[in-house]
Amino acid sequence: MEEEGRRLLEEGIRKKVISPGKGDLSTFPNGTKVVFHYRTSLCDGTVLDDSRSMGGRSKPLELIMGKKFKLAVWERIVITMRKGEVAEFTCDTKHTALYPLVSQSLRNISVGKDPLEGQRHCCGIAQIHSHHSLGHKDLDHLQANPQPLLFAIELLEVLPPGSFQLDMWAMTDKEKLDSVPHIHEEGNSLFKQGKIKEATEKYYNAIACLKNLQMKEHPGDENWVQLDQMITPLLLNYCQCLLLQGQYYEVIEHCSSLVFKYEDNVKAFYKRGKAHAAVWNEKEARADFAKVLELDPSLEASVNKEVKAMEEKLRSKQAEEKGRYKGLFDYKAMPAAATTVSPN
Repeated sequence: MEEEGRRLLEEGIRKKVISPGKGDLSTFPNGTKVVFHYRTSLCDGTVLDDSRSMGGRSKPLELIMGKKFKLAVWERIVITMRKGEVAEFTCDTKHTALYPLVSQSLRNISVGKDPLEGQRHCCGIAQIHSHHSLGHKDLDHLQANPQPLLFAIELLEVLPPGSFQLDMWAMTDKEKLDSVPHIHEEGNSLFKQGKIKEATEKYYNAIACLKNLQMKEHPGDENWVQLDQMITPLLLNYCQCLLLQGQYYEVIEHCSSLVFKYEDNVKAFYKRGKAHAAVWNEKEARADFAKVLELDPSLEASVNKEVKAMEEKLRSKQAEEKGRYKGLFDYKAMPAAATTVSPN
C-alpha cells in the first residue's frame, strides 16, 4: 500500500482512502469493466461534476480497461482500488488537461445527447488549444486555465473480461456497425411492448454509434451517405418515441434536419406536422401536412384525422381563453364617492 502510494506521488497523484474496500486487489487485465461513481472538484472545493446527480439522475460510469479512455488518469487510479473502496485522488495538471472535453461528453450523455456533440473533428490536444466553446462556462474556464483536480471515486463493480456485453463506446468500428441491426430490432420489440423509454434509449444508442462512425468520414462521401441512410430510419423511430413522451420541440429539430437533407421524406414531414400541432404552430403544421399529401396522397385519411384533431384543440383553447378573459373589461363604472363639505 505504501509503495503504491509512493509511486502515485511520483506520478503527480495523491491518494486519500476514505473507506477501504473488501477482498483482494484485482489485476485489472485489459477488457475488465469497472463501474464507479465519481465527483470531480477544483482544489478550492468547487464541484464540477457528480455522477450521482448529473442529468438529474444517479448513473455510475463504466470503463473498459485498455480501451484508451481519453482521461487516462482514471484508469491509473482505479487499478489501485478494491471493490467497495471510496478514495480521493488529487491529480496534477498534466493528468487533467483533457478533463473539460471528457466532462462535456459525460454531460451530453446524461441529458440524452450525442456524446460528441459540440466537439470538433480533431484530436483532444488540438481542441484544448483551440478557442472553441464547450457550451459550459465552467468547462471553458477550466480549458483556458488548466489546473489540478480532485476526483472522489467509489468503485462499485470489477467485472472480468467476457462476463458482460460490451457497451457501444467500447466496441471496435466493425463491432459497432455489426451491432446496429440487432439494437434496432431490440428497440422495435420494446416499442411494440409499450416500453417507450427503453426503446428510446435503444434507438439513441444505435444513432450515436453510427454518428460516431460517420464523423470519421468526409461529408458527402459514399460511406458517409450509407451511414446517414442507416441513421434516418432510426432517427424517425426515435422521434416517434419522443412524440409519445411530449418532447415536441426536439422532434421538430430532428425532423427539420431530415427534410433539409431528404426533401421527399414523408415520415419526417408527418411527424414534424404532429409536433407543430401539439405546440400550437397551426401554420407550420398545415404546411407540413400539405406536403405529406403532396408526397403521398394515400395518407389523406390520416392527415385529415390529424388536422381535425388540431382544429378541435384550437377551438377548445380559444374557448378557454375567451372564458378566462370574459368580464375583464366588461364592468360598470363605479359611482363616484360623495364629497362631504364641513360647515364653516
